[in-house]
Amino acid sequence: MLDFDLDPNEGILRVSPASPMLVRDFAQLSEVVDRYLSNHECLNGIIINTDKFPGWEDFSALVSHLKFVRDHHKQVRKVAAVSDDSLIKILPPIAQHFVAAEIRQFDGNQLQAAYDWIRQPTE
Repeated sequence: MLDFDLDPNEGILRVSPASPMLVRDFAQLSEVVDRYLSNHECLNGIIINTDKFPGWEDFSALVSHLKFVRDHHKQVRKVAAVSDDSLIKILPPIAQHFVAAEIRQFDGNQLQAAYDWIRQPTE
């Protein structure tokens, strides 16, 4: 299950995976993001906030996740990964090679710092 909330005033999407992610999670997420992007140039940022990365229910869910990233990464300015999970900590330097967004990792207790970073103008 993927809990998410899009703040339309700030253009910030908070995503919190709580259990293995499903294909329908990404369908719902795409619907919300596409609706927002139909009236806005981009998302200012995505905050991925989780204690532990739960993975995907199956291979189809992983593919849905990759399609979501492929279809939206050029319309996202920044991605903040907020977690103490060791897997989440190593993903930003790897993902930076595949997405247009600026990516940064924050410790699990730095959610506000992640929001502050996304609100700053890009360099």
